[in-house]
Amino acid sequence: MSAQQLSDLIRFARHNSPFYRDLYASLPSSVDRLTDLPVVDQKSFWAANTLHDSRVLTGPLSEATVYKTGGTTGSPKFSVYTRDEWRTFVTTFGQGLVDTGLRPGHRVADLFYAGELYASFLFVLDSLAHAPVDNVRLPIGGGAPLESTIPTLRDLAAQVLAGTPTTLCRLAEQVLASGVRLDSVELLLFGGEALFDDQRRLLATAFPGAEARSVGYASVDAGLLGRPVPGSDARVHRDFTPHSVVEILDDSTDEPVTEPGRPGRVVVTSLFRRLMPIIRYPAGDRAEWTGTGPGHFRILGRAEEGVRVGPVSLYTQDAQDAVASADTAGQVVGMQLVVRRWEGRDGLVLRLATAPGDERDTDRRESLARAVVAELETVRPLYPDSVRAGFVHPLSVEWARHRDLAVNPRSGKLVRVLDERPTA
Repeated sequence: MSAQQLSDLIRFARHNSPFYRDLYASLPSSVDRLTDLPVVDQKSFWAANTLHDSRVLTGPLSEATVYKTGGTTGSPKFSVYTRDEWRTFVTTFGQGLVDTGLRPGHRVADLFYAGELYASFLFVLDSLAHAPVDNVRLPIGGGAPLESTIPTLRDLAAQVLAGTPTTLCRLAEQVLASGVRLDSVELLLFGGEALFDDQRRLLATAFPGAEARSVGYASVDAGLLGRPVPGSDARVHRDFTPHSVVEILDDSTDEPVTEPGRPGRVVVTSLFRRLMPIIRYPAGDRAEWTGTGPGHFRILGRAEEGVRVGPVSLYTQDAQDAVASADTAGQVVGMQLVVRRWEGRDGLVLRLATAPGDERDTDRRESLARAVVAELETVRPLYPDSVRAGFVHPLSVEWARHRDLAVNPRSGKLVRVLDERPTA
């Protein structure tokens, strides 16, 4: 990134976007360093970026595609791209697909979700169409019934399946239950969510000849974030220089992190988006530099993906780690945190999904449930302390099949935390 690129973007945003004009009002007239700019406050950004009379946009909404996004705030917002910006977006992302293992002639099933202004299906399909290697695109979609998806994959000899981990796992469970073999599948490209070890085991059982890799790191609100880096760790990506700039900022001070292995929150600046400028925008994830190559970073999970149960804060990663430590036999293939409230107190339920057939071994499941609870209470001792004090109900485990886990009906992504507490 040149100083000219950045200073031009900042000047354009200040002149044409009321939101950025107000945000930068106290800055000197000429700024050419990212670190001289404040980090965007997401709440303020989305409050200003209304569908009508947006104070973020730099011009009228007369030529663009409108997509719906949850951003990192949970409630859907709207993100817009001009045709030139979208072309740059999918072309640049498509170039990164060669790092996933995409080969000339690969038959790729797009199992992401479409419709209702959701971007992922179209984004992946267009990225494949702009990839630097020839490929055959199969636009099936994540909403298609598995009963028809599986025969389609078999009849068309699909070699690559692209979708959210949740969609791929539900497909895998149905493949195992039906006894159908999809021997042509050799590559599983996941995106939109992290892929955990328990899910990898299920995918490896259903698709023994396939390797699971990240399709790339992007979001419709933040734009281009990370290009896959070939290797054993699918969490490692590298920035999309010169189209975007990724920063990792200290959680407490917002100072840029430069040394490898030190976690911080991801902030991105897009250098090709002008209708809806993205400048030092929090991506909603945490990451660390790896030191293995220029711009290489490892995604560590969502920045605030967790839940408050009474006085106790719990993060999904805590529960994932507890399951991984206790589940030495690899029984668990999915997990959700479910928060409920009864008898005047909160309680946390770990909803664990098992592979087909494992539900018959009740003794083993009860033993695993005790081990998981013990592990989680070890890393979060405030929880058992709060149980003894009468603040919360004891941790419990609820068993399910992967298809029973709740998903976002629009995106198909697994809902990591379900808050079933009644609200006034």
